[in-house]
Amino acid sequence: MNHFRIGILTLSDKGSIGERVDTSGAAIRELVEPIGDVIEYQVLPDEQAQISEFLCQWSDLQLDLILTTGGTGFAPRDVTPEATRIVIERQAPGLSEAMRAAGMEKTPHAMLSRGISGIRGQTLIVNLPGSERAARESLEAILPALPHALKTLRGDTHDCGG
Repeated sequence: MNHFRIGILTLSDKGSIGERVDTSGAAIRELVEPIGDVIEYQVLPDEQAQISEFLCQWSDLQLDLILTTGGTGFAPRDVTPEATRIVIERQAPGLSEAMRAAGMEKTPHAMLSRGISGIRGQTLIVNLPGSERAARESLEAILPALPHALKTLRGDTHDCGG
């Protein structure tokens, strides 16, 4: 199995100043351990420019996968999708659609997630919700497809029917 280079970016005003413990980031780390190594981890405030800057820097470090958690809801400071949209070159809507569909099986609130997914260079960026439970459930919904997606981004199209 390929081991991928992964970054986890937690977006939380309170978490960035130590007023909240980042349980979502820890849950994400645990779930991705079988497919890769978490090379980068950071907790940032909900500041669009700063989020976009980190996503660009981490993509330039040639991480295979960046998972964000937080900032995907309707609150005025929830700007993660906007920060992500600025830096991605191609969208990957099926991932976000799958996460919302899986979440809808448990709660109607899942439809309120504005998270997006997309590609910058050879890096896949996926916005996960901020709560530990929602982040875990969302990642579990797409985790089976991620190794194939990441291998394909690296240029390995051996398993692609064409």
